[in-house]
Order: sequence, then structure tokens, then C-alpha cells
Amino acid sequence: MTARPLSGPDYLFRGFKIMRQPGIRLFVAIPLLINFIIFGTFTTLTLEAMSGWINQVVEWLPGWLDFLRWILWPLAVILVLAIVMYIFSTVANIIAAPFNGLLAEKVEEMLTGEEVSGRETIGMAIASFPKSIGREAQKLLYYLGFAILTLIASFVISPLAPVLWFALNAWMMAIEYCDYPMDNHKLSFKDARKRIASQRGTSASFGALVMLGTMVPILNLFIMPAAVCGGTLMWVERLKDKG
Repeated sequence: MTARPLSGPDYLFRGFKIMRQPGIRLFVAIPLLINFIIFGTFTTLTLEAMSGWINQVVEWLPGWLDFLRWILWPLAVILVLAIVMYIFSTVANIIAAPFNGLLAEKVEEMLTGEEVSGRETIGMAIASFPKSIGREAQKLLYYLGFAILTLIASFVISPLAPVLWFALNAWMMAIEYCDYPMDNHKLSFKDARKRIASQRGTSASFGALVMLGTMVPILNLFIMPAAVCGGTLMWVERLKDKG
């Protein structure tokens, strides 16, 4: 199938539809539960720490500047969202990796009618956790290498820095969520990257929309399983025969 340059978002929209299918909902529930627990924990801890910090700052201020409390709190909430969204996305992907692999397996079986030799049960998914952590570590190291280059480039061409970081993170989102079905088929991380790059426009536009979704509160709780479903769709329709 020949990809339209910006057809990636369609895979995410279709992913949202697939995750509501009766045979898929059970395997979506675990990543969703992980998301809710991690998000709730991070938000609570960060707000508590921020509350103590704001109270300390207000105590140092003269009484006539007490009104700043009402300015600091909205700023603190914005800061919390920025920090929590980033950490939440990274940690959730690591912890949920084996269950995302299981979800990708079930979605592929539903789409193709063929069994995928991988994590057939939740117990097997849990047992595969060390292997999943290894795969996620490969992605992290890959990201860090390009992050260093992007940081250097940001100093050289600073006006383009936001564009460079956006492009890098969009690309990483495509790799993150298209990789699960390929990992199920025992493809190396290098081979997975090559296949994703073979559909560069589709992959980048898919990753860009996923990244934007992770920045929206509430929606970011559901974006991970939808992106896994969308990435698996892309694997079946565009990437599977690229080897």
C-alpha cells in the first residue's frame, strides 16, 4: 500500500475506534489502569511539593504582597502539567511496555485472523517484563543520542529549536508505538527503525499527533492504548511487507 504523505493521523483515529472493540477492551484496560495510577501519583506528589514551596515563598513576602498567592498557584498548575506530562509519558511507557505488546498482539490477530507468537496471556506479558525493559532502554539510548545532537543544533540555530525538538519527539512517538508489533515478531530495533523510516511521512505525522495528544490532560490517559492500536494498524497495512 502506497502511503499518502500525511496519512498518519488516520491511524490514530482508527486506533481509538479499535480500542473500543469487545475483544480488545480487556487488553486496553491494563494500560489504562497503569496510566491512571501513575498520573494520579505524580500529580498528587508534585502538587503537594509545589504547595509547600509556594507557602514558603509567600511567607517570605511582605504582607501587602499576599495577593501573589493567587498568581503563583495558576503558574504552579501550569508547571505541574508540563513536568507531569513529560515524566508520566516516559514512565508509563516503560511500565506498560509488556501489556502494550500484548495489546498489539491481540489487535494484529483481530485484523489478520492469524495468531501471533508472543505474549498470549497477561501472565506471559508480566514474565516478559525484563525483555520489554531492555527494548525500552534501546529506544531511550537512541533518543538520548539524537537529543544531544538536537541540543547542540538548538544553540547554533536557536530560532528553529522548537521545530527541531518537536520533530525529534514526533519521530520518537512513531518509533515507540509502531515498534510493539515488530517486537512481537522478533524484529531487531534496527530493522524496526528502517521499516518505520520507509514510511517517513506517514510515521512522522502519526507521531506528531500522538505527541500533541500526550500534552492534553485527560486525553493523554487514553492516547497510549489508542496509539498502540494505531501503530499496529500501520504495521499490518504498511510496514509488515517492507522487510
